[in-house]
Amino acid sequence: MEISEHIDALRREGTLLADAAARTDLTAPVPTCPDWRLGDLVRHVGQVHRWAAAYPSQGLGAVLDEAGRQAVIGPDPSDAALLEWFREGHAALVTTLSQAPADIECWSFLPAPSPLAFWARRQAHETAVHRFDADAAAGSPGPAVDTALALDGIDELLRGFMARGRAKVHSDSPRTVRIRATDGSGSWRLTVSREPLAVTSEEFPEPADLTITGPARELYLLLWNRLTVEQNERGAQTGQLELSGDRALLDLWRDNAAVR
Repeated sequence: MEISEHIDALRREGTLLADAAARTDLTAPVPTCPDWRLGDLVRHVGQVHRWAAAYPSQGLGAVLDEAGRQAVIGPDPSDAALLEWFREGHAALVTTLSQAPADIECWSFLPAPSPLAFWARRQAHETAVHRFDADAAAGSPGPAVDTALALDGIDELLRGFMARGRAKVHSDSPRTVRIRATDGSGSWRLTVSREPLAVTSEEFPEPADLTITGPARELYLLLWNRLTVEQNERGAQTGQLELSGDRALLDLWRDNAAVR
């Protein structure tokens, strides 16, 4: 995806998140984030937006310490002001990324063609995944994310977050997982071992220990741990997701593939 496409997705998903929150009590539980109420979710994403905008807007070359983070986030809004505060921070982030020069130099933390490409991509998916959380709190599904965005988000998760040394998806003996989208060109083969997750797009003749196929949106939510086991099973029965092989690997993923 192009930077402009990520910014468009960020704009769209942030608006949908705010709209879901506007029609829901802020004390509503977030089923996909059991420790949070909706107000906690909105505050979190609003804080992340302000924190992320600081790097390209100020050209910061190193991660902010806690004092610096608090300075760019600002005071915590009241519940009454929360949605307006969220919308302001979201709009400011979109403007910052839209107006930043393509060659801006600033800190980032995953491989990307440029710092600007990193921040546009990361915030598009940060917002899209949490928009799903807001919809879950509202009790009504919003529109599906675009297939291209879902495929891109799977790739960021697998090749970015889960391939890092700090990721915790490990197995004493090597195990393989094949993930294939049925509505796009996305296909990934994962090797889970004691080492960081190995990811390839190449096709191999031998079968994987677990194969998961389905529409990109369902794969996106599954891998970002936004579908429960029960929902996964219902998806497989209705043809949305098909799982074959060792489903214990899905449990391993769910229990250890956390992004913090």
